[in-house]
Amino acid sequence: MITSQTFRKTNSFTLAPKPGNSSELSRVFAAAVINSHFCDMLLNHPEQALQSGYFGESFSLSREEYDLIVSIHARSLSDLAAQVNRALQS
Repeated sequence: MITSQTFRKTNSFTLAPKPGNSSELSRVFAAAVINSHFCDMLLNHPEQALQSGYFGESFSLSREEYDLIVSIHARSLSDLAAQVNRALQS
């Protein structure tokens, strides 16, 4: 019997916890994971995405977190997460 198998590429990312970092970064990434429109806006127009919030909810990012996300030019959400993670570890 011949069966077909479907392989799915999965992307995973983690944010390294650092004292003083808020859970707001997690909220930003959660919104991007569940809503492709917000994700696209976050990747292509991060200032607008962060200022607009998500479904009426605003993000209370620190100035450092906001500046970090806005300064990154990522092609995908996993790329953005990896770059944020690297920056927070340094």
